[in-house]
Amino acid sequence: PSERKRFYQNVSISQGEGGFEINLDHRKLKTPQAKLFTVPSEALAIAVATEWDSQKDTIKFYTMHLTTLCNTALDNPTQRNKMQLIRAAVKFLETDTVCYRVEEPAALAELQKNEWDPVVAWAEKRYNVAIGSSTSILGPNIPASTKETFVSHLASYNMWALQGIEYVITQLKSLILSMGLIDRHITVEKAVLLSRLEEEYQIQRWGNVEWAHDYDLCELRARAAAGTLFVHLCSESSTVKHKLLQD
Repeated sequence: PSERKRFYQNVSISQGEGGFEINLDHRKLKTPQAKLFTVPSEALAIAVATEWDSQKDTIKFYTMHLTTLCNTALDNPTQRNKMQLIRAAVKFLETDTVCYRVEEPAALAELQKNEWDPVVAWAEKRYNVAIGSSTSILGPNIPASTKETFVSHLASYNMWALQGIEYVITQLKSLILSMGLIDRHITVEKAVLLSRLEEEYQIQRWGNVEWAHDYDLCELRARAAAGTLFVHLCSESSTVKHKLLQD
């Protein structure tokens, strides 16, 4: 169900044998497959607990992106291993949003060049790879060495973080924008804007259904931000300095 009446008063976290757990009153949170909901870091547990605590009379599951990502990591419904996750992420390079360019209209082609080229150039320098772009419907010819470099880089992340990376890539339809966001090279707002460049261009030209556009934009920002936060929280040490929480 996408919504459910709130059935708990208090949310807390506790440390168990497998990591940090979420408690709803005296009940321990479980995943959709009835596994104990256990996360690897205290910071992530605090973030998830905040999602549950911020729900009002009704639990809106579709707003709880961190909880959803944890459930995916714990249940692994597609039963993929680490290398399968990495290969799926790198495959997005072949259809990466920022690599597909138009020739017409000239104004959009210029906008793509001005906005996307700097991000592609950053990625090429950051990872020491060749990426390029193309106006062909077949897309750019990404060298095998570039793909292998990204495979090696992504292999440095743990399974939890990789679930978050793939989630961000799926939202932005771009490995390059996702890595720029996760590496803190660009902001969430910038990453989302660049992922929607053609749509934003058409809106500027023809106008839009305002509420629908604003809703889609806010939703995409929320998902991209949650996925990025998830990656960072899964990549850091397991405990938070309690002084930070007190401050």
